[in-house]
Amino acid sequence: MLIVLCAHFLVAILAPILFARLGRSAFYVLAVVPGSSFIWLITQYEKVYSETLPGPALDVDWVPALGLHLSFRMDQLSWLLCLLVLGVGSLVLAYCARYFKSGDAGLHGFGAQLLAFAGAMFGLVTADNLILLYVFWELTTVLSYLLIGYARTRIAARRAALQALIVTTFGGLAMLVGLIMLGESAGTYSLSSIMAKAPELVAATGGARTVLDVGIALILVGAVTKSALIPFHFWLPGAMAAPTPVSAYLHAAAMVKAGIYLIARLAPGFSQTSYWQLMIVVLGLGTMLLGGWRALRQHDLKLILAYGTVSQLGFLALVVGLGSREAAMAGLALVLAHGLFKACLFLVVGIIDHQSGTRDIRILSGVFKSAPKLGVVAFIGAASMAGLPPLAGFIAKEGIFQAFLASAAYGPAGPVIGWTVMVGMVAGSVLTFAYSARFLWGGFGQKSRGMAIAFKPVGWLFLGAPAVLAVLTLLYGLLPEIVERWIKPYSAQFPAYDPNGLHLLLWHGFTPALGLSALVVVFGLALFFWRKKLEILQDKIPPVIDFERGYRQAIVALDMVAIWVTGRTQRGSLFFYLSVILGTAIAAVVAVLLLTEQTWPADIYLLDMESPFQAIAGVVIVIGAIAAARANKRFTAVLMISVTGYGLALLFALQGAPDLALTQMLVETIILVAFVLGMRSLPPSMLQRGAGGHRILRMVLGVAFGTTMVVVAIVAMGARIHDPVSLSLPKLAYEGGGGLNVVNVTLVDIRAWDTFGEISVLAIAATGVASLIFVRGRGQRLPRAETVETGSIGKLPTETFQATIHLAKRFAASRSNPWLVAGRTLAPERRSIIIEVVTRLLFHSMIVISIYLLLAGHNGTGGGFAGGLVAGLALTIRYLAGGRFELAEATRITAGTLLGLGLAMAALTAITPLFFGGYIFQSAILSFDLPIFGQVKFVTSTFFDIGVYLVVVGLVIDVLRSLGSEIDQHEEDGIGGMELIEDDEPLEVGQ
Repeated sequence: MLIVLCAHFLVAILAPILFARLGRSAFYVLAVVPGSSFIWLITQYEKVYSETLPGPALDVDWVPALGLHLSFRMDQLSWLLCLLVLGVGSLVLAYCARYFKSGDAGLHGFGAQLLAFAGAMFGLVTADNLILLYVFWELTTVLSYLLIGYARTRIAARRAALQALIVTTFGGLAMLVGLIMLGESAGTYSLSSIMAKAPELVAATGGARTVLDVGIALILVGAVTKSALIPFHFWLPGAMAAPTPVSAYLHAAAMVKAGIYLIARLAPGFSQTSYWQLMIVVLGLGTMLLGGWRALRQHDLKLILAYGTVSQLGFLALVVGLGSREAAMAGLALVLAHGLFKACLFLVVGIIDHQSGTRDIRILSGVFKSAPKLGVVAFIGAASMAGLPPLAGFIAKEGIFQAFLASAAYGPAGPVIGWTVMVGMVAGSVLTFAYSARFLWGGFGQKSRGMAIAFKPVGWLFLGAPAVLAVLTLLYGLLPEIVERWIKPYSAQFPAYDPNGLHLLLWHGFTPALGLSALVVVFGLALFFWRKKLEILQDKIPPVIDFERGYRQAIVALDMVAIWVTGRTQRGSLFFYLSVILGTAIAAVVAVLLLTEQTWPADIYLLDMESPFQAIAGVVIVIGAIAAARANKRFTAVLMISVTGYGLALLFALQGAPDLALTQMLVETIILVAFVLGMRSLPPSMLQRGAGGHRILRMVLGVAFGTTMVVVAIVAMGARIHDPVSLSLPKLAYEGGGGLNVVNVTLVDIRAWDTFGEISVLAIAATGVASLIFVRGRGQRLPRAETVETGSIGKLPTETFQATIHLAKRFAASRSNPWLVAGRTLAPERRSIIIEVVTRLLFHSMIVISIYLLLAGHNGTGGGFAGGLVAGLALTIRYLAGGRFELAEATRITAGTLLGLGLAMAALTAITPLFFGGYIFQSAILSFDLPIFGQVKFVTSTFFDIGVYLVVVGLVIDVLRSLGSEIDQHEEDGIGGMELIEDDEPLEVGQ
């Protein structure tokens, strides 16, 4: 199972490479992943349905301290859903290879997202942990947002994607609360364990039962939004702005089935909770009728299917959630049938749109004559949707009628409610038959003369996917006993209402269910033939409640509230922001101190008399802070801030923390360089300071906040009731992490999750800095030094300084071949002999030291972060010596590539242990002998540290390129630009 899941995501990552080489044919390669997974799924049938063999399952510790596990389990229900997810997913991906054109933009991203969506759906239906289920649930939400908004230049697509995202995310957040309530009520987050405890939970009384009822109701809210039931149904028709393959997969066979799956998963244990039947019956039946009614007034083939899907989803929710054995059997039968015929019809619509350029039934005419094979495929799909024999839809609909007849007669809801629901269901089925006929007539019927359109021939490669689905629909109808065997183990979990039981058969004899089917056909045909009068009637009946309009009004109101709040809080005053933040922090702490009893530490001292240098460092920090606050020049203020940072590094060193001291010193140096580079675009003087009253208030706030933090630290030390965790860290670092450097082992092993989050933030910060500066593409490589004439960069326009730069000119004219290759590009008056010589002496040594710190950090001072900072400083010195072209020569790999490689290496280090039966970020200690070095102890977390090293170096390069090279080029363009060499003849140094 893990291989299937990982294969989807790994191939999705490689999809851009495949599309770059194969074009649209790469979709066939992507289709192999769910296709081969489908074959694997078929081979698991014996295990899944065996009463003795264990089914496929996987349980890996994720966050053991929180009880979170990567738990996957495949039972009969998840196996059935996986048939749709993998089978239809493979067909849709293959269909995309002919639906799209080779020149269509964004295919690499689209293919990757569609394949990743298939993997996310597989993870969702096999997840056996509530939190893991929620993770995959939200992953499908994000991927559906990207897929619906594929046409990013169309405002309708962007608006539809955002609408789907907001609605389903709202439901997902409500569901998360419900999942937590359910998990806490059951005492476990294992889904299979919760279902085993369900009778005990439902039998509870008092507050425990209330928590359970509310939790299940909130989970149903998530299912309702995902499956587009009222009042959230409107997002699904809007999502038809997506490409047709997305509609066929997400909105027919996969995404919208997630809500139905969740209802089916919980129904055996929780269908008797307080709000279940009310929500399922009212929302399901209402959605079925509303969707069918709206479908009859649409003129776009996709919208007919979209509103029909809304109607069918209400039908499915109503049946699957009823809570009887007969309804469970018929409901899952309809889930499979619906996935087959609706995906088939969506793909047919895609072919019609692709070949004719329109989906409007008022324009389409004579398509069946032009494409009879396509017409036959569409007829099978539409007939199955209408519930005609001998197709899958008829089998499922007959079973549903029998199930609800039994429920009306024997069910616990009583005959009034039972027969009311039965009448509503028959009415909804009539509407389904009518819009099925409308679809078939609108897409393929021969209209009035002069309306026929040109229709290109349809090849079998294009027609293959919907044809396969149509054939499966027919086989399902002819061999329903096979499907019954698939569903029966799941339906056996429910009580039976019908004494005679329910079987999926093509012919049950002359039964009441068959009579209801005949009524559906008669009234459905009547609605179709009276379609024009019906459209006139629909136009005259205004909508009682327009849920989509309500959504838009709610969004507008939310925007207005946001504007009102922003206007009163975001006033553009740094003083106001800091006053509110610091004042709130002070007030909160003071309130806690006054309202609660505190235990103060017995010994409080202001100064460690054994180390008087601490006092000197403290005085230096205070002087630097005061000087920075009073400085009138930006450069002076930056220097004074750096003084406080270096003073803090000295305090770390005096307290016996060399790692912290080294890192603090390096970080302070990098920040100082970044500030100095950035200040070139700022005026040298500080802005006019505020009035004296504000200065006094700032002083009071600063002193009060500092005092508050000191008090908080003292109280926290006095409130300790257990030994500090730091006491056990050295032993834990050595025995668990295999290293003597507690700080480094903590970063790369004990708290690797935190470090991974931090380097991700570094990558985001680098991207943010770059986005503020770069006008061209960030990944664009810098020009090389060989394209620049010697001494042309930064050349002053006047001859004033020529007499004073004689030595610099001689230095520039040197015939030697130094490795500082780009230094000669600078104008002589811009070069520094001392800096270049020092750079030539130090650069290689600093790189070697950085690598040493990286490798030695596990047992000694250093680590990936410190090593990356040293390497970054080496590159900084080289940039300062030779300018932006020297930086280009020193960094042949772009900053974005380094950041990506670092994050990828850290991520691979995290997940690799899973393939060996371990847990995420688990490290291994390897001991071996080398000929010269002797015995070597290697810890695999070093690879994670290498990833940190690469991310830090990439961050520094990004800062140097953003605040250095780009600003340099802007200044050079202002001076007059540089002179490029016209010929290809190489230059000698000093030429």
